Amino acid sequence: MFKPIILLFIANLFMTIAWYGHLKFKNASLWLIIVVSWAIAFIEYCFQVPANRIGANYFSVTELKVMQEIITLVVFAGFSAWYFKESFRWNHLVGFICLVAAVFFVFKKW
Repeated sequence: MFKPIILLFIANLFMTIAWYGHLKFKNASLWLIIVVSWAIAFIEYCFQVPANRIGANYFSVTELKVMQEIITLVVFAGFSAWYFKESFRWNHLVGFICLVAAVFFVFKKW
């Protein structure tokens, strides 16, 4: 049950790097950034696809998607604070709390 969650975290680390890591390299040519980003995204898919395959044995597709979005935001918040030195503000926390509420409503068996 935890294996897909761990794989989703790893996948999101790679995808966040692929999508945003290049922003520190503004002088690099766009074609090079695209090729490197695609190479990193390929590694992401090597974790994402098994995560969803394995996760589908435990969770619904909707639950997997909501879980993936929460993991994406957690990974992105850490990445932006570490890599870009951006501060985490109170309104970010409020937004994340709303997303946790969304997780509650998706996972709650009514």
